[in-house]
Amino acid sequence: MDSDNTLKTPILVLGATSLIGGHLMARLADEGFDPVAISRRPPAGDACWVDGDLTDPGVEDRLPPAATVFSLSPIWLLPAVLPGLKARGMVRLIAFSSTSRFTKVNSPEAGERAVAKALIDAEQAVETWCAENGVAWTILRPTLIYDEGHDENVSRIARLVTRFHVMPLSGRGEGLRQPVHAADLAVGALAAAQAPAAQDRAYDLVGGETVTYRVMVDRIFEGLGKTPRSVPMPTGLFALLMRLAKPFYPGATAAMGTRMGQDLTFDSSPAARDFGWSPRDFHPRF
Repeated sequence: MDSDNTLKTPILVLGATSLIGGHLMARLADEGFDPVAISRRPPAGDACWVDGDLTDPGVEDRLPPAATVFSLSPIWLLPAVLPGLKARGMVRLIAFSSTSRFTKVNSPEAGERAVAKALIDAEQAVETWCAENGVAWTILRPTLIYDEGHDENVSRIARLVTRFHVMPLSGRGEGLRQPVHAADLAVGALAAAQAPAAQDRAYDLVGGETVTYRVMVDRIFEGLGKTPRSVPMPTGLFALLMRLAKPFYPGATAAMGTRMGQDLTFDSSPAARDFGWSPRDFHPRF
């Protein structure tokens, strides 16, 4: 294992305009690095940018030289381009996956089970390929990611609260959550890239605080300057509400209600030990 904790350059960021990507590009620039971005639209600032994504035919021919690669694109797109990245000098890979590989594997929704399988298969493919080709890898699995006004988790709830002034809950909403901010994930990715102990390991990354689903919703109300008004209801009634809401809220599924009562918690102590993971508590501000 390489004991050098210097970030190897040049640096390439795949998915640079994603939630985490924007924060990572800014963080790299603040620390004096000049990363190259690959994305469908230009990232903020003056970063060098390649128009495209990993699904483009022939994208391997347009990849720039890079020793360190941060992958914020869906991890199932990554295995196909690993040979091209290696050919252009990659020796260090930090790739984001998701704890959904665990939480959705037994979902009643076929689409969610498919996502879990895609994550599991992609992680295994990345680990195997990197081990066989001498690339040091780290896989980071965040829990529920938020970035006020931009994400589709916490901010989606905030939009519902703003529109309807109440938030229905399936049951009492006692399932535990660990929301993690996208900016903290960018800091963690950069730290992991420079930590020898993080090489060839996968980490679950959670926020600084564990709260119930209901408390999470109440904090969102407070972040909007509103008095919390969450409304517990029987699970069957909530499932019916989701079916009725589907034409107006495409992401609505009965599985959402089921998970409100489930503990979706993970342990980030290995990340704290190996690269100083120390995220903020959950107090969003919109």
